[in-house]
Amino acid sequence: PTHEIARAGIGYVPEDRRLQGLFFQLGVDENLLVPVMPRLAVGGLRRARSERALAASRIREFQIKTADPADTPGTLSGGNQQKVLIARWMAPDVKLLLLDEPTRGIDVGTKAEICRLIRAAADRGTAVLLVSSEMPELLALSDRVAVLCEGRLMGDLAGEQLSQAGVLRLATGS
Repeated sequence: PTHEIARAGIGYVPEDRRLQGLFFQLGVDENLLVPVMPRLAVGGLRRARSERALAASRIREFQIKTADPADTPGTLSGGNQQKVLIARWMAPDVKLLLLDEPTRGIDVGTKAEICRLIRAAADRGTAVLLVSSEMPELLALSDRVAVLCEGRLMGDLAGEQLSQAGVLRLATGS
């Protein structure tokens, strides 16, 4: 399924990186490349040099702090684990990026860095669907916010209507 999602141009960062996102038995390098490995292979054989070069490029671009690209994600801080997961899906061919609580459980500095990366992806033309329970994050990263309550769409806000007060008004039904 991961390869089919990637082929369709969809990237997905789940809410729980430990249970749903990262492969803790693989190295950081392989975690970064899971969606593109089939495209890097020739005749079904992996190309180690190409994989190493792309992984090193992503580690630099996303400023992932790891002693060795082959280290497992369990050796990284929570923020660096999250950057690995986001870097996996922020490839140029991703057209739709689904992010579920992308900054949960990470430090303030890494949170700002991830927000900058999300905004940059949107500015490049990637459609971003963000789920967040953090109001400042929603307001900073969104052009439009749809408010759901108990599975029902309460309304959506955009432009000048997009404010904390507007979101709270829809969320509480008042």
